[in-house]
Amino acid sequence: MFKCRFLALLITLMLFVSCSTVPITGRKQVSFIPQNQLVASSIDAYNQLLSQSKLSTDTAKKQMVVDVGTKIASSAEQFMRENGMEKEIETYHWEFNLIEDDKTINAFCMPGGKIAVYTGILPVTQDENGLAVVLGHEVAHALANHGGERMSQMMLAQLGATSLSVALSSQPALAKDLIMQAYGVGANVGVLLPYSRRHELEADRIGLILMARGGYDPRTAIPFWQRMNNVGGERPPEFLSTHPTPEKRIEDIQKEIPEAMKYYKQF
Repeated sequence: MFKCRFLALLITLMLFVSCSTVPITGRKQVSFIPQNQLVASSIDAYNQLLSQSKLSTDTAKKQMVVDVGTKIASSAEQFMRENGMEKEIETYHWEFNLIEDDKTINAFCMPGGKIAVYTGILPVTQDENGLAVVLGHEVAHALANHGGERMSQMMLAQLGATSLSVALSSQPALAKDLIMQAYGVGANVGVLLPYSRRHELEADRIGLILMARGGYDPRTAIPFWQRMNNVGGERPPEFLSTHPTPEKRIEDIQKEIPEAMKYYKQF
């Protein structure tokens, strides 16, 4: 009985000290994983993925990914400065890679700014605006620490709060696997940790602002998601496997576009 009460008290204290606020939405979230540990595990996972993947040699497409990614990254850093996240900026060392895989319709951004785009999503993005929708959304997940939040929830359920830090520090392979699952890396990494509906709404909302600040028209998010909805038939592409229905997403995005347009009109 004493152990149960002690554990309950400890978990309550950890929830209290690990609580943070998601920028713009103001939602309170809990993540037990230190940012530096999350970034270190992300870099390991990212480098492992690149070593196992074929990188594109298409100069034009690679440059487009770098160009759009750089503008979104600049927008993200400005966003972090304005939201009291100066320390987080120091952990971001942006890197952009295009992976040659026409069958995988996906892209991701890991903590620390490690970004990869699969060539399979480029026919859907069509141009820089479409790519900005994708990268803005994925960078928003990283800025809002959605992956760390999901990892904390799963680890808490499986191992208990007291074991979380020890597990991640003593089992780097476990940490790397969780990172890859939490950020939807690739098509063969096992069961993904799906983002919640709330996470997706936050990423869409923040992502629209990021792309608008980068000089990309947020209104192009609507036709992008319409195109994405038409891809894959009965089996949704990897990029949509943990996302809400396109119809509902488009409805929600339409409500957020007026706010994002305030930033876009500054260009």
